[in-house]
Amino acid sequence: MSKSILITGCSSGLGYDAAHGLAARGWRVFATCRKEADCARLRSEGLESFVLDYASTASIDTALAQVLQATGGTLDALYNNGAFAMPGAVEDLPRDGLREIYETNLFGVHELTCRVIPVMRAQGYGRIINCSSVLGLVPMRWRGAYSSTKFALEGLTDTLRIEMRDTPLYIISLEPGPITSKIRVNSIPPFEKHVNWQASPRRAQYETSLLKRLYEGREELDPFELPASAVTKKLIHALESPRPKPRYYVTTATYLMGFARRILPTRMLDWIIAKS
Repeated sequence: MSKSILITGCSSGLGYDAAHGLAARGWRVFATCRKEADCARLRSEGLESFVLDYASTASIDTALAQVLQATGGTLDALYNNGAFAMPGAVEDLPRDGLREIYETNLFGVHELTCRVIPVMRAQGYGRIINCSSVLGLVPMRWRGAYSSTKFALEGLTDTLRIEMRDTPLYIISLEPGPITSKIRVNSIPPFEKHVNWQASPRRAQYETSLLKRLYEGREELDPFELPASAVTKKLIHALESPRPKPRYYVTTATYLMGFARRILPTRMLDWIIAKS
């Protein structure tokens, strides 16, 4: 029998590539999205797909119930991939905006994970892979909301990994750097909804920096940018290796920042990040 995996955030980017990549390797993939229209598109491509919205407890419960009904009550792996960004200076982030991004990027991930753990405990095996980011290792200007959710996810994942040492469950982090995806485009609606940049004391900086980056298309890749398949490659190792690593860096940027964080004084690291 093929192994089963539940993947969140499969409408595009990392989740989409992972869903198709693992299906091609013989995994039974449950590829979930926040919107039914995206699920219908994935079903037309041959995947099993249904709605899972991290911001809704009912959606999480319904989706997991569908998985367990389809498998007879088991699940080999969970890949918590779904997330979104909300750019803006930290001083301009309203409480409602932070609450919204934390509901998806952290609280929903935690809730789904806690629902899956009893299933894996009962069956005596399982792997939970959380997709963090290089921005869970170091911060970057304008990324305070997203980065803080990933820093928090790093803490939860590391603690869970230590606590699960006495179980047959593997808890694993993926930490991608720049990856080709729609995260920039998808971050525009939350930005427009929550960030009043016109009234910000940093309005001029928004106009000369963030707004150009956010709204103007680009033809060239960022330095160190890799396709989503680079993350899928590490995910496959995390899922299929007899002894997976606790964490997997993806892209040169993540390796560089992970190394710099360990050896550089805070002031020097701040200077490097501010200049990047």
